[in-house]
Amino acid sequence: MPAFMHLLRNFIPKWCLPRPEKHLQNHIFRQLQTNHPAAAVVDIKPSEQVLPKCRFMQYRRANEQVKRLGMVSEDGSKMAELSSITCAAPNMMDFIQQRYCMVSLLDSVQFMKVEDVEAVDLRLLPPIDSPGKIIGVDCNYVDNCDEQHISIPREPSFHVKFASSITGALDNIRAHSSAKHIDYGCQLAVVMGKRCREVSAKEALNHVFGYMVVQDIVARDWNVPLGGHSMDTFLPLGPIIVHRCHVPDLNNLWIKTIINGEERQTGNTRNMIFKIDFLIHRLSHYLTLCPGDIILTGTPAGSGAFRHPSCFLKPGDLIESEIQNLGKMCNKVVNSYS
Repeated sequence: MPAFMHLLRNFIPKWCLPRPEKHLQNHIFRQLQTNHPAAAVVDIKPSEQVLPKCRFMQYRRANEQVKRLGMVSEDGSKMAELSSITCAAPNMMDFIQQRYCMVSLLDSVQFMKVEDVEAVDLRLLPPIDSPGKIIGVDCNYVDNCDEQHISIPREPSFHVKFASSITGALDNIRAHSSAKHIDYGCQLAVVMGKRCREVSAKEALNHVFGYMVVQDIVARDWNVPLGGHSMDTFLPLGPIIVHRCHVPDLNNLWIKTIINGEERQTGNTRNMIFKIDFLIHRLSHYLTLCPGDIILTGTPAGSGAFRHPSCFLKPGDLIESEIQNLGKMCNKVVNSYS
């Protein structure tokens, strides 16, 4: 079985302990099993689980340099390539800008070549790698404010990350030698699907393409607003982008971070202070949001800086990040030039 396979599952397998590194690439696409108490049971017929859905990944086949775009089934076992059959888009950014009809796409699956994920030799890439903007929200969970002993904000505040910090769901995170206090924070990321300016909160979610898992890695001993958030490899994301049509209950998704087998973060999107529709509304009054732009919606309590004692990342650590129905990432922290 490919090492990333279970990361692609639509529903959350058991919160997994770290597995041997050589097996990582094969268990990533499947998500968590429903036997976890936090997982919502999704009533999916077996025949529906094995059809590729609007759950998108970017990848390369073995011995190729060509980036490909694919769809993955809800159980993570099947995939269909889009980049050369269904549409002209060679990558996720172009695909989003085409504003493809998801209903038509799902109807056309029966005419595509569907492959077994475990039979395909491929390298998983970030599902999107060249967004125009990456904007993060500060202190957007009640428990995160509580652990910092700060008041609940009345208005959201934001920071930016650069696209050069993006890395994949299985890629290493480089612990830069100049940064000693490297912290983590699993977040739900919004991928914009339409250009919008001064959009109302009521209409905001209609401008979203989909959602994915990210880890907002930050060097807290650096200039956090500028370089601390944007060092190379400091934004693992993926393994897939799930289209908004497959995420009906956006405000009730469980978020978890496990480091070296120890649960560090557990939260739920229902505890966001500023909901996603309001964040889009507010940001669109400051600037124009474009297709492919990414909004990081905040992290729940449990970041290393606010634990007692503090517990920062170091080379050798294995970070597992997952969000219910969106997937799971496994990233190892390595020395800067490993």
